[in-house]
Amino acid sequence: MLVDSHCHLNYEGLVEDQAGVLARARAAGIGTMLNISTREREWDAIIGTAERESDVWATVGIHPHEADSHAHVDTAKLVARAAHPKVIGIGETGLDYYYDHSDRAQQQTSFRAHIAASRETGLPLIVHTRDAEDDTASILRDEMGQGAYPGVIHCFTANGEFADIALELGFYISISGIVTFKNAKALQETAARIPADRLLVETDSPFLAPVPHRGRTCEPAYVADTARFLADLRGETVEELEAATTRNFFTLFSKSAPAV
Repeated sequence: MLVDSHCHLNYEGLVEDQAGVLARARAAGIGTMLNISTREREWDAIIGTAERESDVWATVGIHPHEADSHAHVDTAKLVARAAHPKVIGIGETGLDYYYDHSDRAQQQTSFRAHIAASRETGLPLIVHTRDAEDDTASILRDEMGQGAYPGVIHCFTANGEFADIALELGFYISISGIVTFKNAKALQETAARIPADRLLVETDSPFLAPVPHRGRTCEPAYVADTARFLADLRGETVEELEAATTRNFFTLFSKSAPAV
């Protein structure tokens, strides 16, 4: 079984055929999917999908692109919605200085509110960072000094130094289909050395379809292609990588762990 640790099932491109998307994922051996929220208005629909589908889980969070329009979403609001039994993570949140769709100070304020919610609930923080690794690392370290919290750097594309910082802080690192791209040599080098007990895989669908699906709308079934590439890159069998990343997901997102 594989887990798609980060997808957007309620985004345009997937939501129109959500039943078909889920059926294709299951046929490809994807046993669990984490449906990520990025705006408050999505929360009800994303949680609703998780309520209907036993193998789908949900998060609550505000993407850094949306920070300016969500100044009202504070730690208390996140904590309240995270009490739902199918909500297993806080985010995605973080910093994006590539697009700068929101004021950087407001992005940082929102990021810290999410970290506080993660700390209070014990649910993992799902971190997005782009062209903002120095500030992301600084905030993660500062907040960790105020009390530990679990988390994952999703769709990892940063340098090896940032990977080492994330690992030092106890974070997991999630690899998307970008690792299969020909121009992703630096990422491939980093992905090859991530400890097996800290590795996750994801699609970030409907974005970033891996080879051989580039140019198509990405969907959770394609995480199998990323897993095959990653296993070969790391010198592991697909079965070993599947087992490790699935175990890691349920260790990190323990609220979703199947009953023993």
